Amino acid sequence: MEQKLVGGDVGCGRLRAVVLGIDARRPRDLVTDFAFDAALRCGAPLHAVHAWRLPASAESSMPFGVLEEDRGAWEDQEVQLLGDVLRPWREKYPRVRVYADVRLQPPATALLHASEHAGAVVVGRAGTALGPTLLEVVSRAGCPVTVVPC
Repeated sequence: MEQKLVGGDVGCGRLRAVVLGIDARRPRDLVTDFAFDAALRCGAPLHAVHAWRLPASAESSMPFGVLEEDRGAWEDQEVQLLGDVLRPWREKYPRVRVYADVRLQPPATALLHASEHAGAVVVGRAGTALGPTLLEVVSRAGCPVTVVPC
């Protein structure tokens, strides 16, 4: 299988979206700036993907599942959180079209799904090793993946 880890540049992928894997609770400026800059240089939209999970207390305290209105309220909070994180980047890069995408999925699943229609995926890496999420994305993404150390 071909390795999809790209060094210092992003392939533009025929103006297909640049996917940014972003944790809106712990955003990494270097990663976000790299993805916005890549989208600008490519003339492509930026697809910012924030994956989230239900709070542990919700899963354990509701034996019959989470009420739809509770799930919706939590999701609204995640959407607002991502919007707040992206606001200064939208101002810095006004020519980049941004699609903010909040998914109730594991991060690897959300990024792999987004990569099916993308020209590139940009993700961050803390530390020296690729964790299980990054390994899965790098090995299975449908486009080139850039891993930005942060």
